Amino acid sequence: MTHRKDYYPSRQAPGPQMLERVDPVVHAAEPAAAPVDPALVERYDREGFLMLDGLFEPGEVEVMREELERLRAEADAAQGDELIREPGSEVLRSIFRVHRVSPVFARLASDARLVRLAEHILGDRVYVHQSRLNYKPGFFGKEFYWHSDFETWHVEDGMPRMRALSVSISLLENTPWNGPLMLVPGSQRRYVACVGETPEDHFRQSLRKQEYGVPDPASLARLVDEGGITTATGPAGSTVFFDCNTMHGSNGNITPAPRSNVFIVYNAVSNRVGAPYGPREPRPDFLAERADFTPLNAIEGRIHRPRSAA
Repeated sequence: MTHRKDYYPSRQAPGPQMLERVDPVVHAAEPAAAPVDPALVERYDREGFLMLDGLFEPGEVEVMREELERLRAEADAAQGDELIREPGSEVLRSIFRVHRVSPVFARLASDARLVRLAEHILGDRVYVHQSRLNYKPGFFGKEFYWHSDFETWHVEDGMPRMRALSVSISLLENTPWNGPLMLVPGSQRRYVACVGETPEDHFRQSLRKQEYGVPDPASLARLVDEGGITTATGPAGSTVFFDCNTMHGSNGNITPAPRSNVFIVYNAVSNRVGAPYGPREPRPDFLAERADFTPLNAIEGRIHRPRSAA
């Protein structure tokens, strides 16, 4: 067995640890060649995320929102591991691997406005590591507790280094009250090594309510004390790029207004997953692509309804 150095050990020590990041946040070889204002990329490097308004036109957002509702209707009469229900109920929480089952979200994943900025930040060609819809329905949408995506992707999926990012696109308005995404600026430069041995088939529970791979209160308080909390609010179509190690979460939604987003996770081709760094078998492919690392070809132009649905 080939020995691999684990730069980010977690769920191994008896107590939590806060480690310094050893990977850059922005890997771009030529900062001036950014597909957006280079000052925005500098902000991403500093804060660990970047919010962009107006990236998609209202008509494009409407196409994606129609697809969101179509997939919800199909999920109401279906079963499958990719369909995640809220803890304690059968209310739909998330649908995973949407870029494989939806032509609209497959097109979104290859959109040049997303792919080229992801390639610039990660300094490499990219593939889709994961995609999902988060529904956060009114009254019933539960919280997503604070976490670093990378901690789970590293320990449970085998992602070697911090060379991935997520893109979240609001398909409904995100207000301060309906459970918007919250991010801790600057937290991407610290790695919180968590406590607790990962249970077998942990993903079945963690996707509904995560209890392992979450930061301890003292480490989280330290990160928030240093960086504060930013909420990603805005109209439908608002877009957030955030680093794989940025600490983030969201509150429950007890308002009547639902809050739905689509997430696309881009990973550098050079950073493809291998064997998990934890002791368990890897999670299923719908949570972490393990077979197809083909680089995406960026597609220009607007997002339209599929021809069969026009």
